[in-house]
Amino acid sequence: MNGHQFYQDQIKICQWIYSVANIDIRLVDQNAKCIYQIVNNTVPELINQESRDLREINGILGASGDDCYYHYTNRFGLEFIACGIRKHGKYYGCLVAGPFISHSSIIDLTKDIIFQNKISISERKQLNQFFHSLPVFSEVEFKHLGELLLQLSRHESVSAQMIASQAAKPVLNKEQIKFTAAEKQTLIEKRYEQQNQLMNAIAKGDKKTVNRLINSTDISEFFERVPGSPIRAAKNIVITLNTMSRIGAERGGVHPVYLHSISERFAILIERTMNMPDLKKLVILMVNEYCDLVRTYSTRNYSPVVKKTVNYILFNLDQHLSLKKIAEEIFVNPSHLSRVFKKETGLSLTNFINKKRIEEAKVFLKKGNISVTDVAFMVGFNDLNYFSKVFKKYTGLTPTNYMKKNT
Repeated sequence: MNGHQFYQDQIKICQWIYSVANIDIRLVDQNAKCIYQIVNNTVPELINQESRDLREINGILGASGDDCYYHYTNRFGLEFIACGIRKHGKYYGCLVAGPFISHSSIIDLTKDIIFQNKISISERKQLNQFFHSLPVFSEVEFKHLGELLLQLSRHESVSAQMIASQAAKPVLNKEQIKFTAAEKQTLIEKRYEQQNQLMNAIAKGDKKTVNRLINSTDISEFFERVPGSPIRAAKNIVITLNTMSRIGAERGGVHPVYLHSISERFAILIERTMNMPDLKKLVILMVNEYCDLVRTYSTRNYSPVVKKTVNYILFNLDQHLSLKKIAEEIFVNPSHLSRVFKKETGLSLTNFINKKRIEEAKVFLKKGNISVTDVAFMVGFNDLNYFSKVFKKYTGLTPTNYMKKNT
């Protein structure tokens, strides 16, 4: 088999993997140069280290046995599965599938990345959108992907011929109908009643009520009692639940920027879930994450002017923020903004900004292994002494003491 045919076979593997697993894939030569790729996800420039990743992966696989595949995670939490390609014992490069993530809570993941790499909070929107676009694999799934890559790369491809069966005509079996019309009506009415309760609870960020409804027998029985394929029927219900949760959070005053990405991510996760226990766990994670969005980003009870102000602050928390600057950005008179904002939020603009910055700072300080100075700058304080003074005002502790107590 000549070298050209050898690489052509590897390109076919790339196409198969991309088509079946819906994951970006690259064919890399022994010098870590990408010679073929199918890529859907563009990595944001601030966390793009593709050349470094490929060199690292290539180096490890080149020095490993021909029965190995590599699960690689870079410093930004991007994960890859790769295996070396060899011919007559000589190393010719590798196949690299990714990036993907195995971390289902994107909110926690992006906070960790911001914290560990000292990325500005204003970049969170872009990071969230990117991470939400990535495929999410369980440990079992990415191990199977590694084994599949390894097996495919070890064998020559053959020209496959498809044999198609004749389409079978569906036969209606009346014995399969489980519910009478009355039972179906009762079930539908019950479902709509509980769905409305759930949407209202999510709109309030009421986790206690949300979890009670989700864990109740009445909600759970919908998974088992829907006719047809149980897992498919359950997925359809969870897809509907995802839509309702998004609507509930939107009613709760969450900006669509936050909702679009989380809704898309859970739609992908739902389809990737293959059994009922994992689907139920995903439901718990999903509704609680929507509640977290409401608790963190809700502007439900505010006028349009104050909503714009709050959203601008949250999107630019690490930047210089002042009454004059914000008023200019949202095209409103500064005096009017100051008066309306204080009336609706109960806080002056400065106190509101400081409060939100301290909430962010607490998240980073709880993780430890970062200086107080770095945290201060990451959340928008340019003066360490002022940061410490404001932090103690809201928490009763200095940043250092808070970090010692909570790490």
